Formats: sequence, C-alpha cells, structure tokens
Amino acid sequence: MKVVSLEPGARRDACLARLCAAVHGTQAGLAPLVAFSGTRHLLFPAEAARLWALMDERGRPLALALLVMDESGEGMALTLAASLEESSEPLRRLLRDLTLNAPLSVAPSETLDAAFLEACGITRWVKNARGERVGLAFRHPATLSGRLTPALAFDEQAVLRRFKQERPFFEAEKQAFVDGLADA
Repeated sequence: MKVVSLEPGARRDACLARLCAAVHGTQAGLAPLVAFSGTRHLLFPAEAARLWALMDERGRPLALALLVMDESGEGMALTLAASLEESSEPLRRLLRDLTLNAPLSVAPSETLDAAFLEACGITRWVKNARGERVGLAFRHPATLSGRLTPALAFDEQAVLRRFKQERPFFEAEKQAFVDGLADA
C-alpha cells in the first residue's frame, strides 16, 4: 500500500465524488454535490486543496483525505476524510502518513474523534478562535497559543445559487458526480 496525491483528471474527480458521498452520505441532499463542485471548480484550480489516497497494490483507493491550505499558506486543514473499506484501518494509515509529512490541522468530529486522531499521530491540541479543540501535526506552524489561520473555503450558497441559475452547469456537475461514483 502507498499514499499518493491524486493528480488532476478523471481519476481525481472520481475519487473526490466518492469521498464526498462517503462523508456526506447518500441522504444528504445537495451537500455532496456542492462539496464536489466547489472543490473541483474553486479550490483545485487555485491550488488550495490536494486529494490524497491510500492505494492498494492494484491501485484501488482504500481511504481518501482532502487537505485544504490555510489562509496563511503555511498549514493545511483536513476537511474531508473517509475509509472506503468496512474497517477504519486504511484511514488511520493514511492519516498517520499525512500527520508525519504534512503541516496538518484537524478538528475532531463524530467520525474522527480525538482518540482516533491521536492514534493517527496527532499529539498537540490547541483551541481555535471559536474555542474549538484542534489537533496539530508535528509540522504544523501554529504556536501553542492556539492562533490558527482558518482554512480557505468556498461559499456553498454561491455554488447553490449557480446551480439554480445555470441549469446546464448543474446538470453537468450532477453527471460528473454520478460518473465519478461509477468509475471510482
């Protein structure tokens, strides 16, 4: 198994679709499509995000993680992550590798609790400006004072408005998402 950064193209789009579906679920309405479209059209072109995968020996993704650059350009926030297997072990292996090699910050969530993140190598904990606990990888530049720079983001409402105003764009994104799920 190896960890790879997915290059632009159909394979990255397929993996992104699969990650968005895995994180948001199939009953989440437009949330997976908004995350997919905003990342594809806003974050990727600005080189503000990278999609990482743990691949098996046949080149099949076992776990995926989306890292987004922070506003300072020095750190990266884990914004989406999922194991594509029943076990969480592939995701733990992927995050462990990213923790060792990237200036990573990650906020615990329902699916990525603090104990799991600590098993992935997150050892420093600080509070962000909103008072939320955030884990930092060893390479993250934030000081222990907790002054974290927020991750870059896109306006989800603007993506939804574009979907409503530009029906051909919405249909093309929906088709790209569905095709990605079928190809991944």
